[in-house]
Amino acid sequence: MHIHNVRGQLFEAAERVLLRDGPAALTSRAVTDEAHCAKGVLHRHFTDFDAFLAELVLDRIRGIEERTTTLCAAAGTGSVVGNVADALQDLFVPVTVAIVALITFRDGLRARLRETGLTGLPLVVQGASMIAAYLTAERESGRLAPAADIDTLAPTLVGAGHLLFADRASAPPQPAAVRKMVTTVIAGALRPPPSQDERRTGDGREDRS
Repeated sequence: MHIHNVRGQLFEAAERVLLRDGPAALTSRAVTDEAHCAKGVLHRHFTDFDAFLAELVLDRIRGIEERTTTLCAAAGTGSVVGNVADALQDLFVPVTVAIVALITFRDGLRARLRETGLTGLPLVVQGASMIAAYLTAERESGRLAPAADIDTLAPTLVGAGHLLFADRASAPPQPAAVRKMVTTVIAGALRPPPSQDERRTGDGREDRS
């Protein structure tokens, strides 16, 4: 049986098994059965199952990197709280939360990821880097205070976000709860919008105050 986009179909099958049955049920046989293909198909494309899982994680990381570009391009538009809240909701979709749990569950996968140079908790680390890049862009745009501690804010937001979404695939937090958390974390770093007088001065008019 010829399968188009073998890697993609195997990744999607693995994610379905992981979401439905959990990390302990994720085996090469379960993946190929879910993808409706012979077991040998997976091993023709990957040296072993941990190599396959590592590529699954790396594929998710590439998605976060793409989202980082889009998020940073939004700096200066919308609201900082709204942009961060949306990014966290995109980051912690159920399959991402499940893959993070898989990484902590499977020693061989963690070892394989370390071989690729990934340290800490993959996906969570890249998520923090994404938020840090965006907050840095907002600080440069003037919507965050110059002294805003990005290195502390970003992992705090992602860590709190992970706690909100962890083990809640069937009942994820409401957007309002995510926004409330983001507002609480970054409140001290946000700069108030310019007053009318400041906007006039910014337009190049003389400041007569």
